[in-house]
Amino acid sequence: MTRELPSWLAEVTGDVVFATVSGADLYGFPSADSDVDLRGVHLMPLEDVVGLRTGVETVDRTWTRDGVEVDLVTHDLAKFARLLLRRNGYVLEQLLSPLVVASSPLHEELAALAPACLTRHHAHHYLGFARTQWGLFERTGELKPLLYTFRVLSTGVHLMRTGEVVADLTRLGDGPAYLPELVEAKRAAEHGALPSGAPERARLAADVAAMTALLERERDRSPLPERPSAEPALHDLVVRARLDPHVNSRWQG
Repeated sequence: MTRELPSWLAEVTGDVVFATVSGADLYGFPSADSDVDLRGVHLMPLEDVVGLRTGVETVDRTWTRDGVEVDLVTHDLAKFARLLLRRNGYVLEQLLSPLVVASSPLHEELAALAPACLTRHHAHHYLGFARTQWGLFERTGELKPLLYTFRVLSTGVHLMRTGEVVADLTRLGDGPAYLPELVEAKRAAEHGALPSGAPERARLAADVAAMTALLERERDRSPLPERPSAEPALHDLVVRARLDPHVNSRWQG
């Protein structure tokens, strides 16, 4: 389930290795009033790495244009590569997002290395995120954190089984049968409460517990490796990007 994104997004990303759309648009349940979350990678110039003064590893900008709030966060290539090696599901989803706003050959190389970053321990990321979002739902009663809970559990189960990163809840089939109705309700309001006719809290809690147990079982029998194997290739990619004048000159201005 998607919405039409602004045509000017590519204009606001600046000179980046890549920028993709994350958040509710990627997860399959954007609301009409959802902001647009852009995530990606930039490359610090060589002098900002080897000198006494270092460059900015993470850039975070938020602004509004034509009534649309945009949140752009990019990490330097080396920081992003380190995150890829730390069972971080966020950066994998950002790297492999099908909603691409800006790309480059470096982006393509990074994406090609993503399978070698996957481990069964990525399940810990999704289990932890689910606990946080379920706690938020229990405190607020908002629909959004409930959908986030089911989304991350479903993504984790699919990843443990297949080695494929799918962040769109509407493309995943392990959740309860009532999820499509909740997704439709979420489209009406970004911070809306549970709609009338939604399951009782006890059933929601039981379904979340069942999905959590399923993810734990899939983790324990997953064919994914214990450790990532991409570190040498990622190191080589970062070094080449820093030293290759044809690559680095793009970010030198």
